[in-house]
Amino acid sequence: MDDFDVKEELKKLPDKPGVYIMHDADDAILYVGKAINLHNRVRSYFKENIGRGPQIDKMVSLIARFEYIVTDSELEALVLENNLIKEYSPKYNTLLKDDKTYPYIKVTLGEDYPRVMMVRQMKKDRAKYFGPFTNGGVKESLDLINKLYKLKTCNRKLPRDIGKERPCLNYHIGQCSAPCQGYISKEDYAVQIQQAIDFLSGKHQPIIKELKEKMQKASENMEFEEAMKYRDLIESVRKVSETQKMSDNIGEDKDIIALAIDGNETVVQVFFLRNGKLIGREHFYMTQIEEPLPDKILTSFVKQFYSGTPFIPREIMLQQAIEDMELVEQWLTNKKGAKVHLRVPQRGAKEKLVDLAARNAQLVLSQDRERIKREEGRTIGAVKEIEEILGISPLTRMEAFDISNTSGFANVGSMVVYEKGKPKRSDYRKFRMKTVAGPDDYACMHEVLTRRFQHGLDEREEIRKEKGDNENGFDENFGSFTKFPDLLLMDGGRGQVNIAKQVLAELQIDIPVCGMVKDDNHRTRGLYFNNLELPIDRNSEGFKLITRIQDEAHRFAITYHRSLRSKAQVHSVLDEIPGVGPSRRKALMKYFKSIEELRAADASQILEVPGITANVAQDIYLFFRKKEEKKMSNGGNHDGG
Repeated sequence: MDDFDVKEELKKLPDKPGVYIMHDADDAILYVGKAINLHNRVRSYFKENIGRGPQIDKMVSLIARFEYIVTDSELEALVLENNLIKEYSPKYNTLLKDDKTYPYIKVTLGEDYPRVMMVRQMKKDRAKYFGPFTNGGVKESLDLINKLYKLKTCNRKLPRDIGKERPCLNYHIGQCSAPCQGYISKEDYAVQIQQAIDFLSGKHQPIIKELKEKMQKASENMEFEEAMKYRDLIESVRKVSETQKMSDNIGEDKDIIALAIDGNETVVQVFFLRNGKLIGREHFYMTQIEEPLPDKILTSFVKQFYSGTPFIPREIMLQQAIEDMELVEQWLTNKKGAKVHLRVPQRGAKEKLVDLAARNAQLVLSQDRERIKREEGRTIGAVKEIEEILGISPLTRMEAFDISNTSGFANVGSMVVYEKGKPKRSDYRKFRMKTVAGPDDYACMHEVLTRRFQHGLDEREEIRKEKGDNENGFDENFGSFTKFPDLLLMDGGRGQVNIAKQVLAELQIDIPVCGMVKDDNHRTRGLYFNNLELPIDRNSEGFKLITRIQDEAHRFAITYHRSLRSKAQVHSVLDEIPGVGPSRRKALMKYFKSIEELRAADASQILEVPGITANVAQDIYLFFRKKEEKKMSNGGNHDGG
């Protein structure tokens, strides 16, 4: 980099479209941009007095070198620019701060007996998707659909598995038509699925009419409980329908986007219309270094948001025109595989929708400013404090581990993950020891870390074999362990840190390891890093984040350990009952979840468990009744079960 001569390199720039990348003296990426002509665009940064603003002037003063990638078209440059901004989050680019995923409702039309379920990603499969849903209510909608149409929710492969197992609880409570037993034909089931699709498409009146007729008939027959059931279902349908109050006469899919700016703070508001109905709204925060120009910020938002969202509507209504409008429209069309229109409405109902989105953005900006700052201090700000203490940047992902046991019984380990200062619970993992029998925390930690990182290496190797990706090109959705942390946090000092370093050395992985050193009262007093104990201000947000991570790792391990102790307790009680062997014991534990739930059940409820006969159900029921009688005769002492 010392040999990089900016003036000489500027002369070599081609008159072609492409992407340019600005680096500082430490080789960190400052800015990523696209150009229809690299020669003209990059040279413009190094001209004097062109009125680009103090922040961009500061950025230019930090540029030590630049590189560029030539593309065949400006459209290719736009796509590459998006990918690089998402990958590196350059300091001087306008960035979308929120990383949100939304639930969708998926109808698995590729199956003989389709299911309706919630998913977080849309895939190119034969399924039908509804959403995204941003204001909750997905679970309520799914529950209602299953009550109305009695659809299959299990993973049984049908028709292959028809009749192989007894029907599940959903059938017994009237929420599944049991295609697994052949109780409904494929043709009749298809009718129910189509009705569910119609319901999800907003056609609620037919089902309300049908339910009213059934309610009336039940009432005339003096079946009042049945009539009340239909009345409750009608109310549930109306409640779901009310979440979609706002409608558009055209009935198409649209996103409405507007923003509000105050200084360097920007909020972008998005309304999601699906089939002409407002199904939700969401706001996003943008950070920008240069002067906040609405068209530039809106351009950055549209490109970054739609590069990551799985669904692109046919029409996107904007508060104002954006840069490269035709080019962005072409890019979105290519991504969707169908024509996408970017529009700036000037009058009528559409303009009112955009104005409403803008007012909501302004409201969020004014009301949430203090809350946003507090949340950023607790998360991103706290991470920056830890980065400064350790001299490591960036710390996007941190993983913490803990061990829990009781005198060596059921040794377990926990792994918790924090990204950008927030817990990422979908990546939490728990481990039950396979090689350590006694109370040896160091040996347990060695096993946990070895399994965690060896699993990650194996997944990466599998990706390389299947996809031929380069070393850094991993699909993080491929496996749960593929993504490695920027920092390992150990619940202890030198000993735990050395165990982690030993494992990483054995696996030839380079990850910084930091210990959380405790005082005599078992409270964190500092960080152990690079053989030094580093003090940390107990009142700082960084210290509070470390404490939260430590407590979360401990809580997760303890919770898992308690669940294993509870299962062992259930085993010990059920072993005393004649006729209850391993398979029936497993079925009882799966059905009732806890010994207390089983103890409270009557014989008819126990009989619903697969594999339990009437005699065995009666024996189990009487076993617990005798236990209760014995406990009462002993003055209420607990039976230990």
